[in-house]
This record gives sequence, C-alpha cells and structure tokens, in this order.
Amino acid sequence: MSDRDDGDDGELGVLRSKRNATRYQILVEIADRQPAVSQREIAEAIGVTTQAVSDYLGDLVQEGQVRKHGRGRYEVTKEGVDWLITQTDDLRGFVEYVSEEVIEQVDVDAAIATAEISAGERVTLTMRDGVQHATPGASEGTGEATALAVTDAAAEQDVAVTEFEGMLDYDPGTVTALSVPPVQDGGSDALDDDAIRSRLSSHDLVATAGTEALVAARRAGVTPDIRFGTAGAVPEAASRGLSVLLVVTTDLLSRHADPLREQNIGYEVVEFGGGAES
Repeated sequence: MSDRDDGDDGELGVLRSKRNATRYQILVEIADRQPAVSQREIAEAIGVTTQAVSDYLGDLVQEGQVRKHGRGRYEVTKEGVDWLITQTDDLRGFVEYVSEEVIEQVDVDAAIATAEISAGERVTLTMRDGVQHATPGASEGTGEATALAVTDAAAEQDVAVTEFEGMLDYDPGTVTALSVPPVQDGGSDALDDDAIRSRLSSHDLVATAGTEALVAARRAGVTPDIRFGTAGAVPEAASRGLSVLLVVTTDLLSRHADPLREQNIGYEVVEFGGGAES
C-alpha cells in the first residue's frame, strides 16, 4: 500500500495510507476538542506519541487544514473539514458495502450435525426441536435449505455452516394460554389439574408466568420448561416450530399475547374461573 501524504489518494485513501489514517484521527480529535487542544490527550486517544502529534499538527497547519491560535489552541479550517467529509463519506460507503455485501456472504451459523460431517461438505438443513440440524449431502435444485460446512463435526456435535441456499421449511408452532385468575379470585384453585395434563401431549414445552400459574402447574405434577422471560421466550420457541402450553395469570396475559400477535404466531386463550373452564 502507498504511504502518500498528499491527502488525495483516491477512494478509501484514509484506509490505504497509515499517515492519512492518523491525520484523520487527529483532525477528528481537534474538531471535537477545539479550541483548547491538548496534544497529550490526542496522543493517548489515538495511540501515538506526543511528538508524533506535534509533527502532524505542524504539517496540518502548513497545509491549511488546521489553524493555530497561540499555544495549545487549534481549530480545523474549512479545507480540513472538507477533507474530513470526503474521507468520512468514503468510509461510510465502504462500511455499508462490507455490511450488506461482504459480511452477508460470509455469514456463519451453527447447526447440530445428524451424522459425521467434513469441512467443505454440502449439507441439508432442517429444523428439529427448535434447533437447526445439518445432514451430510445436498441435492441441487430441490428447493431444500442447504449450506456449506466450514468445520468438521461428529454426530450430535455443533457444526459451523455458511453459503446458505434455499429456504428452511418448517411450520411455526402454536401457543395455548391457560389463563389463571389472581389469588384473590381463586388463583390456582380455579384451574383443574386435568386442564394442564390433558394438553401436555400436544405441546412441546410448558411455560408458566405468575405465582398462581406456577402453583397450578406443580400441583398437576408438571415441571415448567420456561419460568422466566416468558414474554420473549414463548414467541421465540413458537417461531422455531415448537408448540407451547403457557399457564399464565390473568394480569400477565396481555403482556404475552401482544408479542404473539406482532409476530403472527397462532394462539388461543382458555380462561378459567370459579373452578370451571369459561
């Protein structure tokens, strides 16, 4: 890379030249601190010596990008601002390119290997139990979700995958919310044990929100899979294809229903009161 210091070495010059990168940092620090500028503070901020800052300031003043007003007082001139804007615009465009084009192309995700996988092998992706799985082998043109393994993995180990193609096809789960009244209105006693037990076989996970809901689940002999952060965890689980039985106190119901509606996740609410389903 060239180390030209003419301040105009083309697109992304601030990245191509170490000198220009340092000039850019110093100009930013001056603009941020002016008019009282401490060379020592600038040196500490950008990781160079105080003498180096002094030398750069001398060049910047000579080239008209910085104006000096006595000892320790500097300001960035219009020419300096124009140069900063040009370099910043180039950097912004470069960052957008890296974010939208480069990083997207090398995005790496994790999956569970269903069998032994070798790095460089094409795999087929599926969703099982809410987790992405990778199976060795992939057929082109089938529309299946495929990816390239970038690490070796034995069966049931995590494997890194990238270069995704196709769509991961699976049905989102649904949520059944059993609404338990607050303790002053009957609490867990309003929910018959069979109301929970009879629904267990059709749901992958059980979540409880609220003390009355937790007591009702435990009384039915059920240990909840999710007890905390349920307003976020329940829709997350459902979006990954898992069906969730949510036992929730009435005062917390809307807090859980709103995220489900926002994410277009199917759900039903079963309310209980006075010991009977309503």
